[in-house]
Amino acid sequence: MAIHYQQLKSRAFEPVRQHYTQRDTMLYALSLGVGNHPLDTKNLPLVYEGMDQPLQALPTMSSVLGYPGFWMKQEDSGIDWVKLVHGEQRTTIHQPVPVEAKVVGRTRVTRIIDKGAGKGAIVVSERSLEGEDGTRYATLEQVTFCRGDGGYSQELGGQPSDESLPALAATPDTAAQWTFEHRIRPEAALLYRLMGDYNPLHADPRVAQAAGFEKPILHGLATYGMVGHALVMTACGGDASQLRSIHARFSSPVYPGETLRTEIWQNGKSLQFRALVVERNIVVLSHGNGSVA
Repeated sequence: MAIHYQQLKSRAFEPVRQHYTQRDTMLYALSLGVGNHPLDTKNLPLVYEGMDQPLQALPTMSSVLGYPGFWMKQEDSGIDWVKLVHGEQRTTIHQPVPVEAKVVGRTRVTRIIDKGAGKGAIVVSERSLEGEDGTRYATLEQVTFCRGDGGYSQELGGQPSDESLPALAATPDTAAQWTFEHRIRPEAALLYRLMGDYNPLHADPRVAQAAGFEKPILHGLATYGMVGHALVMTACGGDASQLRSIHARFSSPVYPGETLRTEIWQNGKSLQFRALVVERNIVVLSHGNGSVA
């Protein structure tokens, strides 16, 4: 079954209601490797409730709240899910994410873009994360590159294809103002999948190899969370409530066990950033754009 534009564009998603606690907030940060240095007290407010400073939630935790699940694996989506990859993630924070709350995630498909036969298609979904009282915490756009679905518009009688999202600006070619490194745990993908993304690409070597990877890769949103943590610890001075947006493109896969280095530039309230895998000297997250309060 190929992508059917009208069916996918009008797909109905039930609101996802979620009650999470401080324990969940700490587990999210721990799944990213926060707290790997036991004598570094700057990170403790993200993973420990006993500091003088109150527990804080990383803004990128919004990406796993109210999540509708791996819906693209469902047959009626028409998507060849084995060949899809996460292309971009764009998050705008309206209010700091609470450390515990009852929230509602409302998802819809906003764009479907046919790149042509053999070139893949792009599906953009948007999720609004709200409190039960209607407080808007975040708006999240997920850009998925469906490598096996290009050419659907011609195959099925010239179905529509939406316009692309506005492009993200590339990072500067000057020296970064800050750098921050994460040593990614070997079991990081197995830990992060417990946040709700159970795509076997990140756990089962057979599925990873069928998709063209030598072994299971790290979730793009785990890389994204690590970069968000880097921004909080540098540009935000350790105060997670100061980060207001984080948009980025996933440019290459990351494997658990590698070292992630985030490079950050700041101009007033605007941030630009990228992340590289040190061992392979390759950019894995590019076109990073963000903002602080």
